[in-house]
Amino acid sequence: MTSRMNIATILTFESPVGPLLLGEAGGQVCLCDWIKSKNHDAKVKNIAHRLQVSLHKGSNPTLLMATEQLQEYFEGQRTEFDLPVAMCGTNFQKEVWRQLLRVQYGTTDTYAHIAHAIGRPTAVRAVANAIGANPISIIVPCHRIIGSDGSLTGYAGGLKAKQYLLALER
Repeated sequence: MTSRMNIATILTFESPVGPLLLGEAGGQVCLCDWIKSKNHDAKVKNIAHRLQVSLHKGSNPTLLMATEQLQEYFEGQRTEFDLPVAMCGTNFQKEVWRQLLRVQYGTTDTYAHIAHAIGRPTAVRAVANAIGANPISIIVPCHRIIGSDGSLTGYAGGLKAKQYLLALER
């Protein structure tokens, strides 16, 4: 008996600060990742593995809704996303990513505060790694997380993209 993989649909979205690869599986956004990021390929493979899907280029209503909302965001007309998302990661990563969703538009938070908020105050590095592994950038707003000293720290889309997003939200 052969097993059939489900299909996930992917498309490229051209943002003002670089291309994003959007992905949808089962009616949920599972990917919004900077194509130029150094661990992009690993994130895409991880999602395909965790969801047991085969990725194919195309479009569908969920991805159209995502592109519309991203366009509105970049035009300054949207401060929250209203999209179904599938968080593909470990339980710890999902806990961190859910905390990211609580960081409001126009504000920032720190890795240390996120670690405290999830009840793991000594896990700052693990939190930073989980944030770095976030496959749903912008929608799950990892760009809003900065260092405890107020410095901008690593971002999958690059620090220029992070600066742009934070300036857009001010």
